[in-house]
Amino acid sequence: MRRMEITCDNEYKARNIRGFCHLYDGQEAVATGMNAALSPEDSWITSYRCHCTALARGGSVEAVLAELFGFQSGMSKGKGGSMHFYNKAHNFFGGQGIVGAQVPVGTGLAFANKYNTKPGETMPVAVACYGDGAANQGQIWESANMAALWKLPMIFCIENNHYGMGTSVERHSSHSDYFKMGNHIPGLRIDGMNILAVREGFRFVKDFVGSGNGPMYVEMMTYRYHGHSMSDPGTTYRNREEIALTRSTRDPLEFVKRTMIDAGFVDSEEIKNIEKTIRKDVQKSVMTAKESSPPPLEELWSYLYAKDNLKRESQEIPDFIRAPFYQNSFGRIL
Repeated sequence: MRRMEITCDNEYKARNIRGFCHLYDGQEAVATGMNAALSPEDSWITSYRCHCTALARGGSVEAVLAELFGFQSGMSKGKGGSMHFYNKAHNFFGGQGIVGAQVPVGTGLAFANKYNTKPGETMPVAVACYGDGAANQGQIWESANMAALWKLPMIFCIENNHYGMGTSVERHSSHSDYFKMGNHIPGLRIDGMNILAVREGFRFVKDFVGSGNGPMYVEMMTYRYHGHSMSDPGTTYRNREEIALTRSTRDPLEFVKRTMIDAGFVDSEEIKNIEKTIRKDVQKSVMTAKESSPPPLEELWSYLYAKDNLKRESQEIPDFIRAPFYQNSFGRIL
């Protein structure tokens, strides 16, 4: 994950990736630990900072990079870009470009999981991840109310990286203990820089919620090293010393390395060899992704209209698609 995101940073600066791009480096323990606790049947939806979640939930570095390049071998066939990954086969329902919009959808997934589970059986859970900057949105409060009323197997997961875009939690929220925001909905705060704490904490939450006890709030205390997006240097509202201190004292990868070495599972030389292999694998995936190409123009209207299902052969292709400038429109009647 870390190497992939650093590669995304380099490819963006080389202008091979365009548009919005929100990197996840620093927060990797959250997605990795959660995925270790969840089952394949559980539903997961997240925000636009979704590259690493897509990778954890059945994706590949090649497919992630191809999507960012806008190529048809990408996870969303080159149509989604940085904010809209999707993998239905692994119950990953993507990133959302609108702040907080994934939470009502996640609540709907929780409703579906309860609806489709026989009485008395443990339910698959649904997880909606969102940042501290989205935590006070009305749609989240409404979703929490419905989830509590209907005792849905819903997990409201706040990835608290301490900044809503460039605004610190102290300045944008009157209540910054986000795990307590559910009022009578129980909540739990977890060290989101410690993969073991995330895994074990989320195992408890999954069991509690899936057993019919209703929803739960989870606050992951984490940190992002990059700015909010690639257009944000990330140093105008915080200083470099703060970032360096977090890297040196709380980095999730360094924690794993130290833990494994202290336990005698590996030595430092083995760690270096693993890192070299990862660098080579990621670079190879980048080169393979670049061999793909953008989707053809016909794909502009694929899966927009359908007669009865989403099979390609049953689609209705419209006669005309209007572009902002008429001369750039597409269709058979031009």
